[in-house]
Amino acid sequence: MHSLNDFKDSILNINADSFEELSLEIFNFQVKANKIYGEYADSLGIVVDEVVSIDQIPFLPIEFFKSFDIKSGNWLAEKTFLSSGTTSAARSKHLIEDETFYRSICKSIFESFYGPLSESTILALLPSYQQQGNSGLINMVDFFIKESQTEHSGYFLNDYAKLEVAIVEELRNNRNVVLFGVSFALLEFSRYVGRNLNGLKVIETGGMKGRGREYTKEELHAVLKEGLGIDIVHSEYGMTELMSQAYSGGEGRFDTPDWMRIVIREMNDPFNYLQDGKTGGINVIDLANVHSCSFIETKDIGIVRTDGKFEILGRIDNSDLRGCNLLVT
Repeated sequence: MHSLNDFKDSILNINADSFEELSLEIFNFQVKANKIYGEYADSLGIVVDEVVSIDQIPFLPIEFFKSFDIKSGNWLAEKTFLSSGTTSAARSKHLIEDETFYRSICKSIFESFYGPLSESTILALLPSYQQQGNSGLINMVDFFIKESQTEHSGYFLNDYAKLEVAIVEELRNNRNVVLFGVSFALLEFSRYVGRNLNGLKVIETGGMKGRGREYTKEELHAVLKEGLGIDIVHSEYGMTELMSQAYSGGEGRFDTPDWMRIVIREMNDPFNYLQDGKTGGINVIDLANVHSCSFIETKDIGIVRTDGKFEILGRIDNSDLRGCNLLVT
């Protein structure tokens, strides 16, 4: 039987030809080593030995992370990531077996899209995540800031004047300047800025409720582009329950790392999967979740295009709202 470390090595060296084989290996491991996932598969009448293709693998509803410790194997968590939310709502928790592996996953994905962290300046406007604590996003950005090896990287909260100076100076130094921000903070910053920040890469990570009127993503990005003098607004798709992130380089179309795949399910039949170009519920295969569950049924609605990129179109009605996927408010 494979160990977690064996799987980690395979995940980081995956290619398109090995994705399905590794997915099936991880499914067979998790359905036996993860009590909650195993019981869920059993309740669906899944016969493990008869699962021979990805489209036969069951996806665990994401709500299970609110009520159970989702673990594959016996280990003590190095970190516990909590979802954003109000004190009155249950918050999802993701027990992290290996923080170093999480950070290596995040770094590998980021650098594949944006180049070496050592040549980047990482700036952050993430007040809500900082205030709530135990965020996977904050853990990732903390690590990126350290890896960037420049004193100008850091968090800025409401200090927009200092942030603007840092951006201008680092652009002059020909650095790869990246600003991670929640939607409402980016909006506030864009209203403050009094100059063109062309060359800045803005990565919006979603919004939080209770911050004013709602914008669609298209409206939000249009306001940010005009206010900051930039041509493109990037986005990050990630969540507490996943180890991996997807990034959009514009127009709301996301790319995934090699070990992550989006599967679209029919809205009225969650066990029927749709072809590219069809709208439905989003299921995520994140093989980096080898320590928990790699097959997650989310509450997001989306579509996979024929080029393999996917779009987020909204949320399923009556599902709890998470900061990473909200319309900006």
